Amino acid sequence: MDNQRLVLLLVFLFSVFMLWDGWQRHNQPQAAAAVAGQKEPLRSTPQDTGAPPMPSSALTGAPATVSASAVPAPGRPDAGARALVRTDLYLAEISSAGGDLLRLELLRHKSTENKDRPFVLMEISGERTYVAQSGLIGEGLPNHKTAFRLDAGPHEMKADSDRLEIRLEAPASNGLKVAKIYTFHRNSYQIDIGYEIVNQRPTPLTAHAYYQLTRDGKVPEASMTNIATFTGPAIYTDEGKFQKVDFTDIEKGRAKFVQKAKDGWLAMVQHYFVAGWTPKGSDEREFFMRKVADNLYSAGIILPVPTLAPGQTVRLDVPLYAGPQEQAKLEKIAPGFDLVVDYGWLTVIAAPIYWLLELIHRFVGNWGWSIILLTVLIKGMFYPLSAASYRSMAKMKVVTPKLMKIKEQFASDRNRMNQEMMELYRKEKINPLGGCLPILVQIPVFIALYWVLLGSVEMRHAPWILWIEDLSAMDPYYVLPIIMGVSMVVQTRLNPTPPDPIQAKVMMAMPIVFTFMFLWFPSGLVLYWTINNLLSIAQQWQITRMVEGGKQKAS
Repeated sequence: MDNQRLVLLLVFLFSVFMLWDGWQRHNQPQAAAAVAGQKEPLRSTPQDTGAPPMPSSALTGAPATVSASAVPAPGRPDAGARALVRTDLYLAEISSAGGDLLRLELLRHKSTENKDRPFVLMEISGERTYVAQSGLIGEGLPNHKTAFRLDAGPHEMKADSDRLEIRLEAPASNGLKVAKIYTFHRNSYQIDIGYEIVNQRPTPLTAHAYYQLTRDGKVPEASMTNIATFTGPAIYTDEGKFQKVDFTDIEKGRAKFVQKAKDGWLAMVQHYFVAGWTPKGSDEREFFMRKVADNLYSAGIILPVPTLAPGQTVRLDVPLYAGPQEQAKLEKIAPGFDLVVDYGWLTVIAAPIYWLLELIHRFVGNWGWSIILLTVLIKGMFYPLSAASYRSMAKMKVVTPKLMKIKEQFASDRNRMNQEMMELYRKEKINPLGGCLPILVQIPVFIALYWVLLGSVEMRHAPWILWIEDLSAMDPYYVLPIIMGVSMVVQTRLNPTPPDPIQAKVMMAMPIVFTFMFLWFPSGLVLYWTINNLLSIAQQWQITRMVEGGKQKAS
């Protein structure tokens, strides 16, 4: 394979990657489509009975099963009476039915469709279901279907307070008093959700608590990228590390993840945002995922409650992080929690790139200019490789007329033609692969940078200059994509013309394909690609001029 064909192959493969990534979400079926026409639930997928699955370990002192009268009817979460809660970061709604967190608006992040409204992370409505639920497992203990007594409020965090506590009382049952308690903290996306249990029985009480996130399988509101990122549950343990699970795998009963561990957390991940249970301590915990109803899934953690002696009171709290995927905050929440930022298979490269981008932003204060400076730094770092590539291309451009003459002269004898071409390469000291190998080395870095710009919530609604008011959204006037397309045309002109007419036409069509594809890409990505092209043009023009000037002097 000659140099031109390899260049064409690399460009084509990268184009296919970008096209596939850009249009995947339009073509992927919703999770509900997988269950269309399914009359009976899959045997391997447990259905919702209104209570969580019992722990596989025996519950000493607790009944082995839950009585039928205590099991609520299956179905979607009940709304119940609601209490409105307002903090500096949240506008939340808590239901008296199970004490579920039914709605959560992030006041510092705006909706994509309507920037006058806050972004809604959780809600229960006719179109969407996403709630946080919890309960206790044991005789007479409340679960996420129990009717709690709740002060409707409204509840608002006071200006002179750093926390707001919401208390829900469960009906007294057989010598047990239980309260469910929400604790909101100022300037924090962590909500402590726990239980206060008073054992007034004459016997010890052993129980378990469960914390779960229940949501549909729809891709949530995102930016106008039309680019598919992971949506679904994820688990992190020291044994299994970071494990993502697709809703379709839960649907088909083939979800694979660590089910028991003495550490770890569970989260629901989506583009830019995450909600996750991050229990502390080293008590053994069980993870579960299951189908609740058509296009409705639950994923959660079961934790042991300390044994309560008669007359004893215990308090159990588990933090729920529900907010943006800001990496500086995520890595402080729990080990591995920053991995919810979906960088794909190039995380090992993308993570340090993001660190450098964030470092630049500390000094610049604008994400658009930070992207430009980062692109310049990366381009400078790879200059030796780029220079070798452009130098090889420049030499190829000089000898292209001679190659064309060889192809015409030995068109009927392909072996002789290849021999003559290799002799020309040797004589001119040209490596046919010299222009491609440096590019091949750089591709993983550029794809990793692509994922950084795609997955960083900091780009969401971040302005640059003039008409670019959101680096995560498409350019409303298509100015950047057009500039990018023009820059690709210039690059194509600087490259040697492929001897094969078909290859030449394909190379000339690439700028058109990329321009069309980038029309709907985030402005931040198009900005990065445009600056990269402009720097490449400057480097390639200078090196080509030097090589051609040297050839003229030699002749």
